[in-house]
Parts: sequence; C-alpha cells; structure tokens
Amino acid sequence: MNFPGMPGGAAPSGGAAPGGYDPNDPNIKMMQKAMESCFAKTVMSGGAGFALGGVFGMFMASMAYDTPYHSPTTPGTGPGANPAAAGIPGYKPVDLSSMPLKEQLKHGFKDMGQRSYSTAKNFAKVGALFSGIECGIEGLRAKNDLGNGVAAGCLTGAILAKNGGPQAAAVGCAGFAAFSAAIDAWMRMPSEED
Repeated sequence: MNFPGMPGGAAPSGGAAPGGYDPNDPNIKMMQKAMESCFAKTVMSGGAGFALGGVFGMFMASMAYDTPYHSPTTPGTGPGANPAAAGIPGYKPVDLSSMPLKEQLKHGFKDMGQRSYSTAKNFAKVGALFSGIECGIEGLRAKNDLGNGVAAGCLTGAILAKNGGPQAAAVGCAGFAAFSAAIDAWMRMPSEED
C-alpha cells in the first residue's frame, strides 16, 4: 500500500533500499554509526524516559487520592506561606473547595506539574542509567544476550538504591535484574509468525 508522497514498489536495481535511500551513502552510514553509539542510546533513552515519565506522572497526579483538601496558604499571608508549620496559634486552613475556581485550578495544575516533572526526572534517570550501562556491558563483552540486560539491571538497581545502604542496594540489584531478565526474555521470544 502506497501513501501519497511516499515512494513505493520494488527497489530499483541501483542498490537503493525500499525507503528510497542508498544504504551505502556515507551520510546514512555516519547517522547509523552515531545512533549506535552508547552516548546516543543513553541520551535517547533518557529523553524517552523523561517524556513517558511526564505523561505517566500527569496521569497519576490526576488520579491521586491524596489531593489536599486545604490550601497551603491563608489569605493575606502571601504565596507559599504556611503558618501552621511555624506553629502560629489560631491558624485555620482554607478549604480548597471554598476558593474561587481560578485558584482551585491554579493549585491543581501546579500540583500536577510538580508531580509530572518529578516522575519525568525519575524515569529519565532510570532509562539513561540502564541503557548506558547495558550498552557499555555489551561493548565490553562483545555479545548481545540476556546476560547484558541482567547485569545492567543489577547495576542500575544498586545505583538507584545506594543511599539506602548495602542491603537496599542488594535488594535493588536483585529486583532490577529479575525484572530486566523477565522483560528481556519475553522480548527475545520467537514470534508466532516464525
């Protein structure tokens, strides 16, 4: 099936691929080499993780049950002020539902944005770490097999949990390695068409 503006039919005998480009073109080779580098894979995985994490974070923030029923500010105290944290007697929080609609929306969107950005950063960190480590291990071992993903998962889990101590790092290593092994094994399964 040909779409308007797209070349179709069989590949010409001149060596051009069905997509209309020559795989022997030096520019194409340079782009392929750049896309196969560990740096490019790490950056792309981090960017994709950031985008996916942002969408996921926004969705989860909109579905959250822990939405505050009270505003963190009291009228007249200024933005961001919270007299309750300072222990001021007589502090009464303002119900979010009693605020004007514009203030409710402002508060809700600000909360969604903060949660979305936080989740996006976390997904980007996990994606970039895993992809970079896996690419490095693959380059060192000169193999592309299940062991690369398991080792990368173990290292990624340990790095992410390092602030919790050695036991947390070991649990993170085991958890990420098991998850990575399961996903990688599923992705490497032969399709039903084969």
